Parts: sequence; C-alpha cells; structure tokens
Amino acid sequence: MSVFRLFFVVVLLVALAEIYLFAKVGQLIGATNTVLLVVLTAFVGVVLLRLQGFVTVNRVRGALARGELPALPLLEGFGLLVAGGLLLLPGFLTDAVGLALFVPGIRRAVIRRLVGSSLMPRPPVGPAPERRGPRVIEGEVTRRDD
Repeated sequence: MSVFRLFFVVVLLVALAEIYLFAKVGQLIGATNTVLLVVLTAFVGVVLLRLQGFVTVNRVRGALARGELPALPLLEGFGLLVAGGLLLLPGFLTDAVGLALFVPGIRRAVIRRLVGSSLMPRPPVGPAPERRGPRVIEGEVTRRDD
C-alpha cells in the first residue's frame, strides 16, 4: 500500500471515529455542551502551546549557548506544535492525542519511537571522568609586609 493511500485511510478512519464520538458525547451531554467542550479544548490547546512553547524556545537557546546541537528540544517543539494543532481540530479523539502529547514523558516516548534513541539524552554511567589541565582554586590573597 502506498503512503498516500495509507494516509487517506488513516484520515478517513479518524474522521469517522470523530463523527461517532461527537454523536455519542452529544447524546450524553447535549449538543450545546458538546460544542462548548470542543471550543474549550481548543482554548486549552492554545494556552498550553504558548506556555510549553516558551519553555522549549528557552531550552533551544540554552543548548545553542552551550554549543550543543538542539536536536531534542527542536523535536519536542515540533511535538508540541503537533499537539497544539490536534487540540485545535474539532474532535475528541484528536483532543485526547493532543493532550497526551503535552505530557513530556509521553512526548519523549513518541519521539524515541519515531526517530530512535540516538537523540535522547542518556544519564551518565560510572564515575565522573577525571579533569585534565590545571586545577584552579579560587580565593582571596592578602599580603602583609613585616
């Protein structure tokens, strides 16, 4: 099956699931409350995207200031963008996936699954490496002449 056909099938299945969920939720809480709930999730998505977006931008800046490649923060920023977009789409299934992607652990697990673990930071193992070069001890010196 080609990628285009697979994408089409996935979009069609998601749309059908969203319509089904709209009907079921509408039966349970009423049409007006269903629409209000969808608008509320879109608003929450915008607020969460803004808050976590600022944190991600600061992480990218910090990595660049340290001379590191900010691959993971950029991927997490893309994950946040996808999460915000899913919350802006009307529907409960996309809202659930979008809210899940706002959880850092879930977002990192999805990134790890999609791109592999080569970009994920690993905790240090074993003793700290020995420092090379001169050892600097900071302090104050006072000279007293006799």
